[in-house]
Amino acid sequence: LRTNAGNGATNEPPNNMAGEGQDGQDGVHQPPSSDAMRLITKFALSAVASSVAETVTFPLDITKTRLQIQSEGGLPAGTKSRGMISTAYHIVKDEGLLNLWRGLPPAVLRHVVYSGSRMLMYERIREGLFQREADGSFPLHKAVAAGMTSGALGQLFASPTDLVKVRMQTEGRRILRGEPPLYKGTVDAFVTIAKQSGIRGLWRGCVPNMQRAAVVNLGDLTTYDVSKQFFLRQRYMPLEDSWVVHAMSSLCAGLVAATLGTPADVVKTRVMNQQPVDGVLKYKGSIDCLVKTVQKEGVAALWKGFLPTWMRMAPWSLTFWLTFEQVRNRAGVAPF
Repeated sequence: LRTNAGNGATNEPPNNMAGEGQDGQDGVHQPPSSDAMRLITKFALSAVASSVAETVTFPLDITKTRLQIQSEGGLPAGTKSRGMISTAYHIVKDEGLLNLWRGLPPAVLRHVVYSGSRMLMYERIREGLFQREADGSFPLHKAVAAGMTSGALGQLFASPTDLVKVRMQTEGRRILRGEPPLYKGTVDAFVTIAKQSGIRGLWRGCVPNMQRAAVVNLGDLTTYDVSKQFFLRQRYMPLEDSWVVHAMSSLCAGLVAATLGTPADVVKTRVMNQQPVDGVLKYKGSIDCLVKTVQKEGVAALWKGFLPTWMRMAPWSLTFWLTFEQVRNRAGVAPF
């Protein structure tokens, strides 16, 4: 989008439409094969950007996960509750520096599936199902619906990889307690869970997972899109579509996503991490986990791990969106 500084009107049509395989920027109808290749390219670029962001910020993610389960036997007996810095310090001290990246392969795999799917679906919904307004804008209510829908569906596809990621992130505490690790690696985790719980067991925690993804996507993707439109289309001082706008929009997205997503993340992590005791699970589902957590630990427990979540989401969002916009530009794909 480019805006006229005097009246805020667009002086060229939204170039995202050219990226959807309808008509090219030259107005010539593109064949189906060209449309399919464009979709594959967009999926791949989303996967690359999310993989970079996940690798850079993963130590904060494992710290957040350990914080959220420490009241459920996540600490050695007699150990007081730890904060974010103390948790990260003890992971390095007791388990080694590289264990800050324990569970990275399934995490990257998860984002290849999740981010690739959600970004592709959001654009398709924005440009096809809901469509922009005549002036090229995308109203907030449509952005909210598109963001939550694409986030939930993307997570549905990626839920097994998220389950394996959470399980592998908690392996370190088992070793500290003198217990043997449950899994030899990422592939073994998939196979073991499928053997023990069936294929459906790979989707354990799927519902809270999708709920969290819908909320986080509302905070991240929707906020980024709305913020970017605001910066580009504001009447008095419209900005160019550059890395400055991408950075400001991503910082807004990271803060909103962390605030909205932490309670759902706490519930998701606890549901997915629980192991049967005498064949009985501690939580019957996400609502049961939510109620028991509040009853036992108070409402504040729902934001346990907020600081590392925000400290992770802010740089994750910044890294992802800057990388995503740049790789799209280098690949000749229209800006998001």
